[in-house]
Amino acid sequence: MDVFRTSGLIPDVLDEVPPAALKIKFGNAELRPGDTQTPTNVKDVPSVTIEQDASEFFTLICHDPDAPSREDPKFGEFQHWLVMNITNNDINTGEELTTYIGSGAPKGTGLHRYIFLLFKQTNGKIETKDLPRVPNNTADGRRLQKARDIAKRFNLQLVAGNFYLAEWDDYVPVLHAQLGFGK
Repeated sequence: MDVFRTSGLIPDVLDEVPPAALKIKFGNAELRPGDTQTPTNVKDVPSVTIEQDASEFFTLICHDPDAPSREDPKFGEFQHWLVMNITNNDINTGEELTTYIGSGAPKGTGLHRYIFLLFKQTNGKIETKDLPRVPNNTADGRRLQKARDIAKRFNLQLVAGNFYLAEWDDYVPVLHAQLGFGK
């Protein structure tokens, strides 16, 4: 999975290549690391297949380190999804702290990298009652969320990853309006 290095995700987001590829599907299409997608294709929550010890707890993070652009990532990493306490290899058992949103690269900013990371929670279940919840209709709480910081704070161990590239298409204005951009 050297594509993590050639894409710059190492060192921009990670220090090491994920040990395994995380299985992600948008509709019937399985994501391969480094695939190019359109915001229209990734607007709905993907299916995630977790192949780990079903008795352990996991955290899933999806971030865009290139917000608002790769040349000026002043809002990156922008959090697109955060699910903690996933167990039984079923993402639906987890606690969704940041509701999924698809890609929203602003017009003219080129390809953005959208990275999915699966971490094992080495200390078991995480107490989340005091952690913020971020719905899908706001950017508040999504900016400047570093995967490294989250992993360190909660003692998470990287077990799998995947990513795609996407740039602006006609769906992005819909997502931006949903998030309250431009108001």
